[in-house]
Amino acid sequence: MTARAVVTGIGVVAPSGVGADAHWQTVLTGTRRTGPITLFDPSSYPTRFGGEVSGFDAGAYADNRRLVQTDRWTHLGFAATRLALADAGLPLRAPDPYGYAVALASSSGGNLFGQRELQRLWGGSTRTVGAYQSIAWFYAASVGQLSIHHQFKGPCGVLVSETAGGLDSLAHAARAVRRGTPVVIAGATECPLSPYALACQLASGMLSEGADPERAYRPFDAAASGYLPAEGGAVFVVEELGHALARGARIYGEVMGWGATHDGAHTTADTAGDPVQYARAMRLALDRAGVGADAVDVVVPDALGVPRYDRSEAIALRAVFGDRLPPVTTQKSLTGRAHQGGAALDVATALLAFAHDTLPASAGPEEVAPGCELDFLREQRQPVNRLSLVCARGFDGFNSALVLLGAAPSDGGEQ
Repeated sequence: MTARAVVTGIGVVAPSGVGADAHWQTVLTGTRRTGPITLFDPSSYPTRFGGEVSGFDAGAYADNRRLVQTDRWTHLGFAATRLALADAGLPLRAPDPYGYAVALASSSGGNLFGQRELQRLWGGSTRTVGAYQSIAWFYAASVGQLSIHHQFKGPCGVLVSETAGGLDSLAHAARAVRRGTPVVIAGATECPLSPYALACQLASGMLSEGADPERAYRPFDAAASGYLPAEGGAVFVVEELGHALARGARIYGEVMGWGATHDGAHTTADTAGDPVQYARAMRLALDRAGVGADAVDVVVPDALGVPRYDRSEAIALRAVFGDRLPPVTTQKSLTGRAHQGGAALDVATALLAFAHDTLPASAGPEEVAPGCELDFLREQRQPVNRLSLVCARGFDGFNSALVLLGAAPSDGGEQ
């Protein structure tokens, strides 16, 4: 029999809160968590707002020796992983090291750490960089640090496909489970809030320059003007079903199917992504899950907030679902766009929705933009088939989709 991959632990560290419960309350209440960037002075930049993890205390999740060696992006990963392991009822150190693995996604790497060290190199009196510069910025730093600290020595890896990576990591984890690894840590965190990272994002022309943080990021809305950057994300314990059942673990849901395609083109100021390839990723996910499009309860879209990309995403969704488009819900405007961490956060939202037997209302749009006419969920409702399709697009052509089957609350899904 093919091994089945289920999610038994969720760790959230995001603008929406620290912990799955805090995140879920933000989603239910529709509370916007974006505001002025405080990690550095953004006053000289046209984009001055973003989503930060308010009051985050990295020292509560890692010792100082590891903190000084790593970037804030990895600090968020330390916290999310500890929360996920605790939620799953698993120890911090693997009892069977080769039966545990780490497969996280990455995008900008440790840019805050790198910014500090390079400024010291070119502007400081010592003209040196710290010994950990060579590893703290590296896109695989979080995977390596978590593998070492928790003694997870199974097949580890890092997925680099921008926002799509947050879903690709779950697909990679499911494949690892099917190949015989009982437990895989998957998901992603991100921290693209440094002068260097913000400058890189501004070069794309896709950041919102809105003066009101309450209205600056509005996916699918007639007033959409780009996205706000954000940090954080979510980490999951993905476990082989028999392993989870044998230890009496609570199960949030199952990773049923996934699809990944590529546009074969770079992101430029004029591109909008290929809706054909994006739709193909969705169909692949549904086909591999063995479910029809009409069985999906809810779609969680990428929701970039750039008008041409929002229209392209709507075209892809209509191509897959036709006239029977399921409800669409997005909470990106509440938190900002945390790249791969944001896609992982969408997975957490979908799984928590099934755990609480509640599909959350979409946080907008207020006025649907022409070409973006989708069935946005305006009120909470109960799921029927407990199936969700989570979608993500990464810059430079990455497309990914993930089908999740939620466990019924009566089976232990309720928190």
